Amino acid sequence: MLKFSCNVTDQIHLINQAQCRFMGLPRPVSSFRRRNVSLPISNPRTPVKIQAVVSEQGGRTLTEIGSGTLADRLRLGSLMEDGFSYKEKFIVRCYEVGINKTATVETIANLLQEVGCNHAQSLGFSTDGFATTTTMRKMNLIWVTARMHIEILKYPAWSDVVEIETWCQSEGRIGTRRDWIIKDYSNGQVIGRATSKWVMMNQVTRRLQKASDDIREEYLVFCPPEPR
Repeated sequence: MLKFSCNVTDQIHLINQAQCRFMGLPRPVSSFRRRNVSLPISNPRTPVKIQAVVSEQGGRTLTEIGSGTLADRLRLGSLMEDGFSYKEKFIVRCYEVGINKTATVETIANLLQEVGCNHAQSLGFSTDGFATTTTMRKMNLIWVTARMHIEILKYPAWSDVVEIETWCQSEGRIGTRRDWIIKDYSNGQVIGRATSKWVMMNQVTRRLQKASDDIREEYLVFCPPEPR
């Protein structure tokens, strides 16, 4: 609970009285009264339970339960029923468009990265390590974007609402692949697609490294069994 006093209005009132006394004018009647105002302030760091993700692979049942914050409740995104893909809606802001009032390529790339990180966070992966798994952090491994291909059929305009869906797919032992579909939320029309290749790099040696079986088991359970 946060309490504060309205001292600003008191100071303004005193200044007005001083000015009136100096000029020989009658004191103004203030409509403000000093009072203590108590406002309930919710803690943005308070954990909020989110839905568990259950996936069955190879006869095993893996359950990942993440803990969210206030941002999770305000974010317009969620996992799909199959638990493999993630969708999130965005409003194109005025500072994200160019002179023609349509979103720039930089804006599109930023939204794709945001959706990808939120997808990993919803699955319970580390946020401070940018979707790294437990084994990856022990081995000082991080994800690195090797390449990305973006195809835009129609650029969204200022104030348009776009819905972006993303999912991961296996790319052998070298890394993984993340794909996106961009839709106009007003009519469901596909306005863009993107794909990217992610590889693992040792954060200390700065050298690429193949994914071990332990690491692959940690993230492949969240990839669709059949390539989309």
